[in-house]
Amino acid sequence: MSGYDASAAARVVVGVSGSLGSVTALRRATVLARRLGAELWVVLAWEPPGGDAAARRSLAGGLPADEWQRLARQRLAAVLDEIFDGNSPGVPMCGVVVRGAPGPALVATADREDDVLVVGAGRRGLHRAFSGRVSRHCVAHAVCPVLAVPPSPLESELVSVHRRNTWHLRLDLRRL
Repeated sequence: MSGYDASAAARVVVGVSGSLGSVTALRRATVLARRLGAELWVVLAWEPPGGDAAARRSLAGGLPADEWQRLARQRLAAVLDEIFDGNSPGVPMCGVVVRGAPGPALVATADREDDVLVVGAGRRGLHRAFSGRVSRHCVAHAVCPVLAVPPSPLESELVSVHRRNTWHLRLDLRRL
């Protein structure tokens, strides 16, 4: 095939955090990578608590940056182990830990026009105005196509249960 560069294989880049929305996005990205015959790049972005400015101002410094990096790598490994249960996802996979805010980190990683960036779309309903900043940033700034995956139906059930527990509402036993 003329002009084909094997080192520039197609990539599906997905951001994960361990949230239910990112798990849904990871599952969708895995299916898409299989369908496209692409590499799956799983990205976990991290920042020191309070951001870089707070970390620089702190005299005690808290944990050093390399310790936060190590913890982020552990978190990524735990998320991948939980999702794939120690099995291969069926596509070549690369786990990437990036220091920075999630939106810019994902856009910087998915920097080729032939990449596909997969992100969770955030919550539905009233909370939508206050969530989805990462997906909005990616849609606005990415140089590649962005697939914003809607929340899992389980997320709305989880929010409903949480709301019921918080407000001490009775469970409707007729639905059981």
